[in-house]
Amino acid sequence: MPAVVGIVQVNSIVSSGVFHIGDVYRIAPVSQTKTFSGAGSFNTAEQLYVYNHQSSTNTSDKDFVDQPIKLNV
Repeated sequence: MPAVVGIVQVNSIVSSGVFHIGDVYRIAPVSQTKTFSGAGSFNTAEQLYVYNHQSSTNTSDKDFVDQPIKLNV
């Protein structure tokens, strides 16, 4: 089914992002990332009080592959 699209403004697309308008058969971005963060790192609010008196983030990863993307093409 055809798509009629008006004005589109794209501010940014990250390296693993996908920008799509209209019909598509398959969208398969091939990128992976692993994020380590401490306690209270991804909290958002106008007034935020996070009390972490003693916190540590374990970044040790003993396995070689967590989620393979080799078949995601």
